[in-house]
Amino acid sequence: MKKLAYLLVVFSFLGGAFLTSLDPLMVDWMTFLPVVFAGVVGVVILKRLQSAEARSSDLLAQNRTDLEESLANIVKNLEELNGRKDKIPTYDMRFEIDKLFREDLTRFADARDGMKHMFGLQSYADIMSSFAAGERYINRVWSASTDGYIDEVLTYVEKSLNQFRHAQEEYAKAAAASNAQPA
Repeated sequence: MKKLAYLLVVFSFLGGAFLTSLDPLMVDWMTFLPVVFAGVVGVVILKRLQSAEARSSDLLAQNRTDLEESLANIVKNLEELNGRKDKIPTYDMRFEIDKLFREDLTRFADARDGMKHMFGLQSYADIMSSFAAGERYINRVWSASTDGYIDEVLTYVEKSLNQFRHAQEEYAKAAAASNAQPA
């Protein structure tokens, strides 16, 4: 079914492009509109399939595991990094960040859409607000390390840690609330 939806979208795009290239001044709307409609149907089918796939219990269980583990790893690694940040040369901090956080940040980002289905949009927004701020601060540390700004490196490691701790608290609240609700 997914392949059929993708084919509808592709053929609709190609068909629409072909039909509009036949005459540079006039489009045959009676032919063009059904082709575009087929593309819209393909997109709707794709979105429904993706939504159903995202709600599958196996995927949600895997997403929950990935979210919890990656967030815990990020906080643990940031606590460790914050404790020894003044011992790491400024220009080397970016390599530490790549080594410690890249995999977990990617895992969390890949699984984050599951939170919408598990906890609802408000909890998703609360968690992602803090997570995104923490991620921005980590990126800022990386950039400051590249540029050699030691004060900024030292400051934003701790700010990032605080944001990720808050994201972890929000996640725990959302998880507790979703477990307390009757199924």
